[in-house]
Amino acid sequence: MAEVEGRTDPPGRDDLDAPRLSLDGLLRQLVSRAEDVIAGQGRLRALLAATDSLLSAADFAVVLRRVVEAACSLVSARYCALGVLTPSEDSIDQLITSGTPEPRPLAVPPGPSGGDELNIPVRVRDRLFGYLYLRESEAGAFTTDDEELATALAATAGVVIDNARLFEQARRRQTWLEASALVTRQLLSAGGEDPLALIAREARALGHADVSAVVRPAPDGERLVVEVASGRQEDHLIGLSFDAETSLSGRALAEDHAVLVLDASSTVPMSGAIAAVNPMGPAMAIPLRGTSALLGTLFLARSRGRRPFDDNDLEMASAFANHAAVALELADARADQQRMAVLEDRDRIAQTLHDQVIQRLFAAGLSVQGIAGSTPEYEDVEGHQERLRRVVGDIDDTIRQIRTSVFELGSSSAGSVRSRLLAVAADAGGVLTAPPTVVVDESVELLAGSEDLVSDVVAVLREGLTNVARHASATGVKVETRIVDRSLYVEITDDGVGMGGTDRRSGLANLRSRAEARGGGLMIEPASATRDRPGTRLVWSVRLG
Repeated sequence: MAEVEGRTDPPGRDDLDAPRLSLDGLLRQLVSRAEDVIAGQGRLRALLAATDSLLSAADFAVVLRRVVEAACSLVSARYCALGVLTPSEDSIDQLITSGTPEPRPLAVPPGPSGGDELNIPVRVRDRLFGYLYLRESEAGAFTTDDEELATALAATAGVVIDNARLFEQARRRQTWLEASALVTRQLLSAGGEDPLALIAREARALGHADVSAVVRPAPDGERLVVEVASGRQEDHLIGLSFDAETSLSGRALAEDHAVLVLDASSTVPMSGAIAAVNPMGPAMAIPLRGTSALLGTLFLARSRGRRPFDDNDLEMASAFANHAAVALELADARADQQRMAVLEDRDRIAQTLHDQVIQRLFAAGLSVQGIAGSTPEYEDVEGHQERLRRVVGDIDDTIRQIRTSVFELGSSSAGSVRSRLLAVAADAGGVLTAPPTVVVDESVELLAGSEDLVSDVVAVLREGLTNVARHASATGVKVETRIVDRSLYVEITDDGVGMGGTDRRSGLANLRSRAEARGGGLMIEPASATRDRPGTRLVWSVRLG
């Protein structure tokens, strides 16, 4: 055999096995890389599937739920939560969870990701919307790939959440506009539901509030009154009055802009009565602007612990409040128109009676008075004169009663001041010897807008007639209400035995305090000089400004 240059020994067994070992390692590496590629492709497909799931949802709440479920599935986490932050970004406002309960509290802001937890921020445009909290990987620990996938999902979620929120706002705006159209139709209608009641009910429903109210200033300008209310305990809120300076509505009126607070019970010292009826959390008060003045506020509140109102809630409610202002102005204009029609009708009827009936009665009274002044030639002159004087007095009373009746003709409203006073007198007539004579001057009807004052007058009349029935043993009672020189007078006169000890009666003390609170007073005196039946005259008066 020929010698080969450079070769000294024949090849050994080890040299023959070396290429085979290198090939096995290479194959194992290729298989491992192929498995990684296949696994990566599977996770990418899972990310695409999660993205498709998010993009197919339009409802805001559904989108948030799918973000949480997709995150749990994508990185195989046993617990996943989406913490939606408050506008101040310092605490969690809403928490959507999936999986086993998280034993540790979720911090804001959370710590760095690593080990058995991932904390991924979710941003909507330029603002931090919340955090994805992922806990306890089924593989034992989260990897860098897990964090990258969760971050990619969070970026997609931010876009989808933004679109869903815009869609939700557009849908809510459409609902507010539909409600506004409904209110407009009701304003133009002559009958049906009270527009203010409709506004309060629709505002509460659309604003997802627990209670809503239309609040207006009282006549004294220092207090506010709940005109209409809707929601929890609404019957207890209607007609409730409270101090303007220490209320959210008063602040909105004083500053002439909407006021929004996270907790009305702690931010603004509300009336104790309101807090007892409805303990409030988030609340807002929106001024109702008329053509020349502020008419009141639209007030919305949610219970403690509920989600606060946001800027979108405030914007849509403010636009809706314009309809409440129109309703108030229209209601005031209609009330003024009706009041003017009543006064014009009263003037017309009074003029007719003055020209025809009253002049005749007055002439008859003068004639009878002339007869009474002459000296007849027969006996019982004094008795004859006394009877004629009584006739004259009866004629005068008839004239006054005709005037009262005339003004009652023009007052068809069951809620007028006169009708309320007559109702009290009618109730007292059942326990008196004879029904009381009631004379209400036409000017008193102008107090219809001062509910607190009218309530005081009703209380005075009821207390006075009750005392006459209990203590006076009277056979006749006369009630007269009038306004003279910017003062209101309520006079109750009976022909009984007198009351005595009036200052010690708690009911009369209450009437006195009511009068003094309004710059007036209470006077009680004998009605005549008769010793056995002196009668009693009660005069309750207040200043009107």
